[in-house]
Amino acid sequence: MTLSTAVRDHRHAMMRELMDREGYDALAFTGADFFQFATNFATDVQPWERPIVCIVPRNGEPFVILCELSTNHWRFGIEAQKLWVTDVEFYAEHPRLSNRVPLVTEWPQLVADRLRRAGLAKARIGADAAGGMLARATALLPGVKLEGATAGCRALRWVKHPEELQLLREIAALTDWVQDQYRENIRPGRLVQELDMSMAAKLAEESAVRFPGQHLEIMRCWTLSGPASCAPHGDGRSSGQRIEKGDGLVNIVIPRVNGLVVENERTWFCGKPTARQEFLYETARAANEAACEAAITGKPVSGIDAAAQAVIEKAGVADLILHRTGHGMGTMGHEFPEDMAFNHRPLIANEVYSAEPGLYQWGLGGFRHDDTVIVGATPEIITRAPKDLASQTIL
Repeated sequence: MTLSTAVRDHRHAMMRELMDREGYDALAFTGADFFQFATNFATDVQPWERPIVCIVPRNGEPFVILCELSTNHWRFGIEAQKLWVTDVEFYAEHPRLSNRVPLVTEWPQLVADRLRRAGLAKARIGADAAGGMLARATALLPGVKLEGATAGCRALRWVKHPEELQLLREIAALTDWVQDQYRENIRPGRLVQELDMSMAAKLAEESAVRFPGQHLEIMRCWTLSGPASCAPHGDGRSSGQRIEKGDGLVNIVIPRVNGLVVENERTWFCGKPTARQEFLYETARAANEAACEAAITGKPVSGIDAAAQAVIEKAGVADLILHRTGHGMGTMGHEFPEDMAFNHRPLIANEVYSAEPGLYQWGLGGFRHDDTVIVGATPEIITRAPKDLASQTIL
């Protein structure tokens, strides 16, 4: 489903509340993820290389400045009626003999001129990041006060609109389907990377059925098999690795559809697990369940991590923890709040989190499940959590 203008109105209302609260005349977004959050345009450039900006005035219509490389992509978005901003100006990154527009070297002057034309020449502007090219632009307008509003901008992305939640549920169902395909395809001797590429192809085929004409990005179909899985990001020697009988495998499926991300991570066994593998699997599974159950409105954000850690501590394997329990989910795979384990504010209904406590034993492997959960009076786990060891064992 394409996010509608109801989501735009929800997000822009939160932006206006931030501007009212802090006394800003406008917000400026220069990061790719924030730009997409504000415009519904899937940013197709790296802003460090080709700067972009979306300005959302407190009073007035938002406008954007993009590189010429995005010209036709932007037109496709307009044609599909997906974009939430229509006022756009482009700058060139190659010299033109005719139809000249400002060059990338004139980006600060272009932005300053556009702010002036929007009546923001003496504005107080809050930005997702207040330095870089944007600071050079506002320095050309002595009356402008540019301020870092990073924390406030990040908070805009905590609570999801009902349409976003429904899309996340649909993406989660797709990831569950892919995990079912993994179960059918894990076997001894198979190349790990070939398995993942095959599963990514299946994901693309199924997405074409469930989300035709939508924007699918396959961010990860990735498996670590055997001892290599004791490092959460692998051993750096993945080429040629094969699944062996007795291996424990940790995989992760992360699609992004229309700018929203779901994580679904599972531990599998190719053959009967040892007693130690079974113990660590059950401990990780119980920690994951505890983390999800702690995503209750009004309880501390850090309580999610604390609940998982309590289970692991009780099992006597806390020395095998290498990372926090999870993170926010949304526009990015690692969404805000990014400091979940140390954030003690109350959870808010309709925030979305990844719950992924893990255990990592050198020489044996990793044990981790990752479910995506919606905060509520009763937390809603939108991925299909594994219920027992047998469901994850392939004999």
